[in-house]
Amino acid sequence: MLTTLEGKLEYLTEVLLKAVIFDLDGTILEDEDEYGKAFNKVLKSLGVETNTAFPHTRGIGVEENWSILIDKYKIKTSKSVEILAEETQEVYLQEINEVTVRPGFEDFVEGLKESGAKVALATSNSWEITDKVLDTVNLQDIFDVITTREEVKYNKPDPELFTLTADKLGEERYGCLVIEDSPSGVEAAHRAGMKAVAIADRVEDEARLLKADLIVKYFSEIGLKKIAEL
Repeated sequence: MLTTLEGKLEYLTEVLLKAVIFDLDGTILEDEDEYGKAFNKVLKSLGVETNTAFPHTRGIGVEENWSILIDKYKIKTSKSVEILAEETQEVYLQEINEVTVRPGFEDFVEGLKESGAKVALATSNSWEITDKVLDTVNLQDIFDVITTREEVKYNKPDPELFTLTADKLGEERYGCLVIEDSPSGVEAAHRAGMKAVAIADRVEDEARLLKADLIVKYFSEIGLKKIAEL
């Protein structure tokens, strides 16, 4: 019987799994609080006070969020969504030292790499922000491939981020597993022909992620038996 994490991951990789594609914000990183603060601060500068810590929609990108927020709150401003996104990212970067890596991520990746699986990052964020935050949390050299929003025409839930990443890895889409934290990311994975594991550390998140093939709270819960049953 395979009892160690390394043994399970090695068997899993040989039989089913060739690569794992990770989302960044909210999946690898615990930074949704920081993004919530950033969106709320910029909204406040526009005269909008929200009653939620998370006024944004996860997984769709900062610019895409501003298109939604402007319509939702009937915001009158001469600023473009690009400018509002830049302001939001500036506030986020002020909080970047508060960003942490989700527990268990590095052990999980280490096991994958030892078993021969590839690991990739596919994020709706920009390369500039991605590079800065990976440097801050010391993950800059961990991925075989990184894909950011500048490389695709459409963001999640369009599957292009994931299909492009699979192509860059040189792997068939059915051999890739996506790990996400947002409904748009889960949808994008499925549209790409990939299974999706959702990270949900709050009960309310689980309700939004019911279309995922597997919902877990911690990386340590992503084991052989559960993935083999997907």
